[in-house]
Amino acid sequence: MGLARLAGLVALAIAIVVGLVFWVGSCQGQSKHDEYASYMADVRPIAQSSAATGAAFVNALGSPNITVSDLQAKLGQWSRQQQQAYDSALRLRPPGPLQAAHQQVLTTLQLRAIGFAALANALARAGTKSNADAAASLAKQAQLLTASDLVWSNLFHGPAAETLKRLGVTGVIPPPSQSITNPEVISPYSLGQAYRRINSTSGGGTTSGASGSALVQTEAVSAGTTTTLSTSTPKRIDASASLVFKVTVKNSGTIQSVKVPVTLRVIVSGKSVLTQTEKIASIAPQHQVTVSFTNIQLPPSAFGASQKVHVNIAKVPGETELSNNSATYPVFFSLSSSGG
Repeated sequence: MGLARLAGLVALAIAIVVGLVFWVGSCQGQSKHDEYASYMADVRPIAQSSAATGAAFVNALGSPNITVSDLQAKLGQWSRQQQQAYDSALRLRPPGPLQAAHQQVLTTLQLRAIGFAALANALARAGTKSNADAAASLAKQAQLLTASDLVWSNLFHGPAAETLKRLGVTGVIPPPSQSITNPEVISPYSLGQAYRRINSTSGGGTTSGASGSALVQTEAVSAGTTTTLSTSTPKRIDASASLVFKVTVKNSGTIQSVKVPVTLRVIVSGKSVLTQTEKIASIAPQHQVTVSFTNIQLPPSAFGASQKVHVNIAKVPGETELSNNSATYPVFFSLSSSGG
């Protein structure tokens, strides 16, 4: 009887010890998860705000009224913001296995701070150079921003994710941080076009170079058939669900045009029954861009009688010749014979 009682007590003690081991292990696992999750939560806003400055830079390059001095001031501001982000990241205490990866966070932010400052300096010196030399100098400094994206992706994000996986830490994801999503916008050609346009912009926001847009043609594409509209001859348009209007616009000036609004209207009995506006991000001088209008929803009044499609390209800064910016096309809309 005494032996049975002793055996029972020993079994109970073993169960308590095993339970404590599992409980301690669970607490340690949860503590480890919380440590990594807390670190990534601190890195995330730094990553997002840092990447946002790159997006702001690209947006400024596409601003139709920005001046050289405006852009220089913004570049200086973005450099300081990156330095502040660096200082914030420097105060973080990453878990031991992420120490090396965290150094790449600091490297990324430092590259971006240096890159924006170098762009500001290159812009300040650009006035003494040819447009091609200025563009090459700006593109060279902008590569620091691209390099920063590679450092973040390949030396922080990837290794950090692998470390978390190796340690069995689930549900914690390293944040991305990409400052330049389309490297083409900082190519020598694109920066050359942007610099030429920005350099021709006065403090009052009007361009002194030759600016202009020309409407080349308008096409209706429906069920695989393309119809080129005419200002003199009415054209039949199959109003299927796939109907798309394609408007081709040419930059007829000598400087880059950006953020050019193009508006398409369907007119019935003198009243607009459908209006859509699309914006062309940029057009290089003497180049053409085609913008598409989709999801064309026509009311019943648009069918049966002769209607009109009107296309207008908004005036760009400094443009004086507007006679080729718009056209009105007589059309007949009919329901799709395929029932589409």
